[in-house]
Amino acid sequence: MASAMASIVALKDVHQQLKSRFEKTVEDFRANLLSTRTGRASVHMLDQVKVDYYGTDTPIAQVAQVTTPEAQLILVQPWEISLVTAIEKAIRTSGQGFNPSHDGRIIRVPIPAMTEERRKEAVKHLAGVLEGHKTSMRNIRREGNEQVKKAAKDKLISADDEKRANEEIQQLTDGEIKRLDDLFKAKEKELMTV
Repeated sequence: MASAMASIVALKDVHQQLKSRFEKTVEDFRANLLSTRTGRASVHMLDQVKVDYYGTDTPIAQVAQVTTPEAQLILVQPWEISLVTAIEKAIRTSGQGFNPSHDGRIIRVPIPAMTEERRKEAVKHLAGVLEGHKTSMRNIRREGNEQVKKAAKDKLISADDEKRANEEIQQLTDGEIKRLDDLFKAKEKELMTV
């Protein structure tokens, strides 16, 4: 679909900003989905876990090598041996139900099979995350509509252009929310498959 907003000089920047912000919101949601625990081990499961690294909360991937040698195991090998216990503690207290152990150099994080209750809990959590991202999308839409309204008020665009731009913003928003829903449904299916 050709963009009416992109062809109007006064709205070109608004259109680019909307698309960029929508894309960032979708990518953030995708990152949340990747870090959600399923029955299989994934290095992304530890993306949200932060470790105290010289007074700064730092993602584990920035202070250690994270690998999945087996379907039910994550290995974390810190670049500094002194971080082993801090990383183990961060993983244990992350609220994801992991029970890591270490041999002084490498942290092993076994991924237990998910119970039905844990699967439903994960889906419920993701539904909340989805709703938060949909709210962000609606806020982006509202801000875009306000910019279009201001352009019309300043006589930079006609009333017809304003109407077309608002309709296009709504179509863009609907399309992006559908992308979020599709991502959620795929993850929900993955989570609920035993």
